[in-house]
Amino acid sequence: MKQIPNKLLFGVLLFAASCRGTGSGSAENTNKDSLTVNDSLAVSKPEIPAADVSLTVPSGFGTTIFAGGLGKARHIAVAPNGDVYVKFNGEKNGKTIVLLKDKNGDGVADEESDFGNFKGTGMAIKNGYLYATSDEDVYRFRLNSDGTVSNPNSPEKIVTGLIARGEHEAKPIALDDDGNLYVTIGAFSNSCQIEDRKEGSPGIKPCPVLDSAGGIWVFKADKPNQTYGDGQKYATGIRNAMGIDWNEATHTLFVTQHGRDQLSTIAPKLYTAKQNAELPAECLYELHKGSDAGWPYIYYDEFQKKKILAPEYGGDGKKTGAPDAIDPIVAFPGHLAPDDLLFYTGNQFPEKYKNGAFIAFHGSWNRAPEPQEGFYVAFVPFSNGKPSGKWEIFANGFGGTADQVASGKTVHRPCGLAQGPDGSLYITDDSKGTVWKITYKNKG
Repeated sequence: MKQIPNKLLFGVLLFAASCRGTGSGSAENTNKDSLTVNDSLAVSKPEIPAADVSLTVPSGFGTTIFAGGLGKARHIAVAPNGDVYVKFNGEKNGKTIVLLKDKNGDGVADEESDFGNFKGTGMAIKNGYLYATSDEDVYRFRLNSDGTVSNPNSPEKIVTGLIARGEHEAKPIALDDDGNLYVTIGAFSNSCQIEDRKEGSPGIKPCPVLDSAGGIWVFKADKPNQTYGDGQKYATGIRNAMGIDWNEATHTLFVTQHGRDQLSTIAPKLYTAKQNAELPAECLYELHKGSDAGWPYIYYDEFQKKKILAPEYGGDGKKTGAPDAIDPIVAFPGHLAPDDLLFYTGNQFPEKYKNGAFIAFHGSWNRAPEPQEGFYVAFVPFSNGKPSGKWEIFANGFGGTADQVASGKTVHRPCGLAQGPDGSLYITDDSKGTVWKITYKNKG
């Protein structure tokens, strides 16, 4: 969902979409010379900061800072011509989307244009349109044949009135090839207790949150002014699916879930602090219409490799539950916060990466007394639509030193992923708003 099929050769455009943004770095851009483009967008020279961390990637790969100083850069999309769009959960130069162009082909952005007036996370390009979300709405901009946005000040509103109740309100999106738009509606709860996050408070069953959130809703991608009520619940029992992508090989939807928190503070007689740091697993799910991943009634324990009944619903850390709930495709360590998912379809990287899954882990905040963890991009190899080996860390070092990572006081936090038309991988960070481009150089 971060890439666009080649069939849209005609001018599907170029705009960079970031993930979250408040403007650390916007001051450097206020004095730049600008000029009007198509009477709507101004062009300026983007900030290219010096490297402040050293990334490690597999042998044969190289990394470049494509752009920086973008603030809370969230999700990202790359057009067929290589132009990059980034969505902000904040503002830069008073705008919430940035288009980055690399006009001389050196792997570094040399033109920037800012537009949009709604904060948020989600971004995708499909069939000649740039889709972008606020926490309550989904918009799209028509792309001209020259790569410019035809309606920068008046995007078409596709969906309005999505639930945003102050917790897990971001709206990541994916699009399939049949005109469907999938939207995450995160649960406004940790575990659906009567009193949220309070020790001993029982869970509500059935959980009323699941009526309106905690899953994936589907809408028509080309129908304007749909309301929340026009959507259909596609999958449920998913606390907060920040990573979401349509797999072109399997023709199915995959998501990464942010698992629940606070097992030891809610049920201190059942869970140790160490168990609280490591459980539950962060999960990758393959979804079909009607899929139920089991939240809030169960969580997945990667050590026992079982769906465990949550303590709010009578669990003791060993009892299993929700037998009809789907199992994860892959289970990762707890609390790593998988913020984006991308299935790689390019030809630049070695064959092992073809159709495999890249996952951007934003990093933990609640693994004490264990060190904080994450702040990297992982890779899961796939074959015939299924994982074909153990997951591995693909790109690391975003967080800085070992002490910075362990404390959670990191330099950068990976957020968004996108594939360029040449097969390069783009990664955003929503701490400083850096965009990295990773290429494979050793082609033998």
